[in-house]
Amino acid sequence: MRSTKRSIQRGDDQPVPNVGTSIYARRNPSPLQRPVGPCDILQYAGTPCVAAHSLVRAMYANYTGALYRVLRDSDKAALDIPMGPAGFPRTDQQDTFCNQTECYVVRIYDQSPMRNHLDTSPPGECCHFPLKPVNAKRDPISIAGTERTVYGAYFEGNMGYRNDVTSGVATGEMEQTMYMVTRGDHVNGGCCFDYGNAETDNDDDGEGTMEAIYFGTSTGWGHGQGDGPWVMADLENGLWAGDVKDAPAPSITFKYVTAMAKGKKGGFALKGGNAQEGQLQTLHEGKRPNGYATMKKQGAIILGIGGDNSCSAIGTFYEGAMTASYTSDATDDAIQANIVAAGYGK
Repeated sequence: MRSTKRSIQRGDDQPVPNVGTSIYARRNPSPLQRPVGPCDILQYAGTPCVAAHSLVRAMYANYTGALYRVLRDSDKAALDIPMGPAGFPRTDQQDTFCNQTECYVVRIYDQSPMRNHLDTSPPGECCHFPLKPVNAKRDPISIAGTERTVYGAYFEGNMGYRNDVTSGVATGEMEQTMYMVTRGDHVNGGCCFDYGNAETDNDDDGEGTMEAIYFGTSTGWGHGQGDGPWVMADLENGLWAGDVKDAPAPSITFKYVTAMAKGKKGGFALKGGNAQEGQLQTLHEGKRPNGYATMKKQGAIILGIGGDNSCSAIGTFYEGAMTASYTSDATDDAIQANIVAAGYGK
């Protein structure tokens, strides 16, 4: 198993300079106070983000970097999409840059100090070819009542992102929490629409070498009740809605969904809810399925694919974050309230 670079290293093998300072200093203060983001909440709780990815908003109140990078099809020029003062992407710049041609998201920046950026996935054991980026304008939505449209990452198969050399991400039996905001009406049963912790070699390394959130309708391994989709944990060689194959967890059918998975030595938890209103529901909290008693997490980060580069899933990603800690229920509730306040689809 490949070793994963630890917290003193960047994803490009360079030391992280001045972690938590320059990129988070507000350069042009706005008269309007930018609201706290989910990673501010996690920081205050003593469970800081080790990865924070979003195409639609700032995950920290003081983050000033780009959210993502688009590649223009006509001339292969690239543009980093910055944020406006309120913390939402300057998609007007994207629309001008991509006028009369297609654009694709080739990088999703990690807003955390760990710099675990996501680029399109290289070949792996399952899909033996580099994966495609998502179309940068395929999923327009409104958020927080802003006049400007923002765009989600809309996966349509053979698309995915990965970082195999990360900083600060949980390995082995370390604790971990991750969440994502996704769509409940754009799913399938393919393997596997995941966000989270995976193998560093792009191969299937056996049970317990992954711990990622899955959202979809797969019934090939475990599943919940009804017809899905379900929030499940991809633990490698199995998607699990609980500790048994036919778990009591309900289907989650909201238009915008908050999906959360948490792992610690001896157990794991799943939560889900409506990203537009209400609280999270605990779908499972307890022991792991048979065969997963000892976790062997490797610390790569994937999005839209399985750990072995399986690439048949479809889904939509708006934002997500990971910690190297098992968060409290109160912190989870605060993250959900922050997501609701963001105003997805409003």
